This record gives sequence, structure tokens and C-alpha cells, in this order.
Amino acid sequence: MPVEPLLTTRLRESTKSLHAEVERAGVMRLLLRGQLNRAGYCALLRNLHAIYAALEARIQQHNEHMGLRRLHCETMFRAAPLADDLARLHGQNWAIDIALVPAAVAYVQHLKATTVPLLLAAHAYVRYLGDLSGGQMLARVVVKSLQLAPNEGVCFYDFGSEDTVKRLAQEFRAGLDLLVEGEGESGQAVVDEARAAFVRHRDLFEQLAPTLPS
Repeated sequence: MPVEPLLTTRLRESTKSLHAEVERAGVMRLLLRGQLNRAGYCALLRNLHAIYAALEARIQQHNEHMGLRRLHCETMFRAAPLADDLARLHGQNWAIDIALVPAAVAYVQHLKATTVPLLLAAHAYVRYLGDLSGGQMLARVVVKSLQLAPNEGVCFYDFGSEDTVKRLAQEFRAGLDLLVEGEGESGQAVVDEARAAFVRHRDLFEQLAPTLPS
């Protein structure tokens, strides 16, 4: 009887093409090219903050769920660092001044309506593992393109030392591979939810691009 691949392998292989598509979508394409201005970058952070805040609130609500606890998500929470970056780059009224696009509103509503704790792991996978793997590179792009002082307005990408980043990624992957033990078909449900999460991000990034000042 063939051995089923680890969940991390299934997630990586099943989302690979979507991941590449999302990296080229809308505002993310501009960010990676260093072509995103401060207003556009703040709009991106504002919308991401709403998603992180909803995700992290839901994770905390299920902090007794053993599968989610194995992911150590709380050590990687990003809502507070995002709020700090927005206050520095835009000002204290960022939550009032910067509107959410429909894709972000729909994403937040989806997270709030999710009743299966394991499905939150799919969104944690899409966000936190991506932040850990690409954060340092994005921080350098943002500092250069927005002409910021070193470490100004890039708390979002700061998870600590290089060794800490590696440890967090290893712990998160190990937690994912233990996530669905004894959970029946939930492994495929997590994979499907991760794919849907990438589609939601693609829609978000596409909707944010037209809001940029010309």
C-alpha cells in the first residue's frame, strides 16, 4: 500500500502554480519590481492587516486545538507589526483613511465564518510560511523603493535572526505534517482550502492595483 505524501509536500505541489500566479498578480507584481509607491504599499498593508487580524483572532479562539497549537502560530502573529508599520508610513488614522477592497472584506468574512479549526491552518500556511521565506527579500525591496531608513516601516518582515526564521519555518512545517493525524479526510480539505486561499490573494492583489494613484 503506497505511503501518502506528507501534508507539506501535498500543499507545496498542489499550490505551486497558484503561488507563481499570485506573485505576478496586480500590486504584488509592482512591489516585487520596486514600482509601488508609499500610498499603494500602505493600501496593501492595510488590507493584509484586516486579514491577519481576522485569522489570528480565529486561531486564538481555537488555542486548545492540538493541531493548531503544533503550528506555533502565535509566535508569528503579524497584525501588531503591520499596525506599527502603517502608523509609521501613513499615520495613526490608517484604519480610517485607507479603505478595504471587496476581496479583503470577503476574505475576512470567510475567516470569521470558518467553523473547522483545521482549515485555519491552510491560511496560516499561505501567509506565515510565505512571510518567513520571502520576508527579508521584500524588506530590502520596500526600503529601497520607498527610500526608507534601514528597518523603518518593515516590522512586518522581522521575525528575528536568521536562525530564528529557520527554526520557526521548521517548527511550522513539522506541525503541518502532524496536523491531520487521526483526522480522516481533513488533509485534503486543508489542501483545498490552501488553494482557495491563493485564489483569494490573487483577487486581492488584482483589486489593489487599480486603486494606486497614477
